[in-house]
Amino acid sequence: MLKCKLITYTPDAEKLVAEAAKLCYAKSDIDTLSENLTPDKVESFLKLLGDLGHESPIEHASFTFGIEGVSRSLLAQLTRHRIASFSVQSQRYVDKSGFDYITPPEIAAIPEAKAEYEAAMAEDAAHYESIRQKLIEHHLKTNLAAGMSESEARRAAEKKANEDARFVLPNACDTRIIMTMNARSLHNFFRLRCCRRAQWEIRALAVEMLREVRAVCPLLFAKAGPSCLYGSCSEGAYSCGKASEVRQELR
Repeated sequence: MLKCKLITYTPDAEKLVAEAAKLCYAKSDIDTLSENLTPDKVESFLKLLGDLGHESPIEHASFTFGIEGVSRSLLAQLTRHRIASFSVQSQRYVDKSGFDYITPPEIAAIPEAKAEYEAAMAEDAAHYESIRQKLIEHHLKTNLAAGMSESEARRAAEKKANEDARFVLPNACDTRIIMTMNARSLHNFFRLRCCRRAQWEIRALAVEMLREVRAVCPLLFAKAGPSCLYGSCSEGAYSCGKASEVRQELR
């Protein structure tokens, strides 16, 4: 099951962004930027940035998420957002025997498809473990012959076995991610991935991330989300035609 947690974020993020905006538009020096920056003025500066489309000041605020219960398939989409930092659980160093996996809702809804899917996952897991054990046995003999101690030889053998056995793991295999994005990148991410036309798994993640950041920085993310949330749909002929439902869900 998807789990998304905001681990940490820039302290006083909205005030920091307001200070950056004030520097751009006022005659203040660095030492006096925060003077008289009341909550009302912070809100005013953030609104000004939104009205002007001036997004660079919001890059100073960053947000770090812990993500679990997602597939390696999602990871391939997530890393297309290049202005971000990712740390991902390694299939090279981590033994994935008996791995958890993600089941798409459309498959879960059809009993016959679900049964076949689960059988495929069990078969993949069996192949992974069988290949892994064969590789461990082979590498262990080689390492012992090279003069390694039993414990050292086994550790090295298991690591090397994981490295190659992982090639049979499916896209459905679960993974864990720590991801950091600045607020400007998050706005772009939400615009694309909270859209109803986004793939279901990454959309579910995007919606959870949006809820997390709005809880701590409501002004900064007041208008974050797909284009139809506060304006017209940007998908043209490919629009889902359900803007009212999206607004009800995300506002």
